[in-house]
Amino acid sequence: MRSLSKKTQYTLRALYALSRTYGQGPTLSATIAKAEAIPQDFLENILLYLKREGLVSSKKGKGGGYALLSPPDQITMGRVIRLTEGPLAPLPCASETAYRKCDECVDDRFCGTRMVMREVRDAMAAILDQTTLAQVCARMDEARQTAHDGDGLMFYI
Repeated sequence: MRSLSKKTQYTLRALYALSRTYGQGPTLSATIAKAEAIPQDFLENILLYLKREGLVSSKKGKGGGYALLSPPDQITMGRVIRLTEGPLAPLPCASETAYRKCDECVDDRFCGTRMVMREVRDAMAAILDQTTLAQVCARMDEARQTAHDGDGLMFYI
């Protein structure tokens, strides 16, 4: 199974940052880069790509920066990952949108590997297409809160 590229990981982190500030106006790329530990040049390329793909807007000058074009509860993980990685399927013959028969396959209609990889693709798509940026941010906030709640000192007598 392939793993997510650095570009996708950074893209998601940038979108989480923009999700947290949604509705508050543009956010400077330098602010996002620092908060999310993303190299500034890499982040600029990602944000320009996201702008071309219609996920973010940008504003130049004083009060400028980047902002999500849609609410975070309307942007799914599946959409973002497909934008940066391409199809979710681990094999081209299991892809919904970019199907291609494997070179080694005699007859893909009866290929057991393809059958299982379709199930893997469908399970991944079911999770990623139902999980929004807003939900992920809420889960992260909850995890932080739970971690901080456990930071207090306990004294036993």
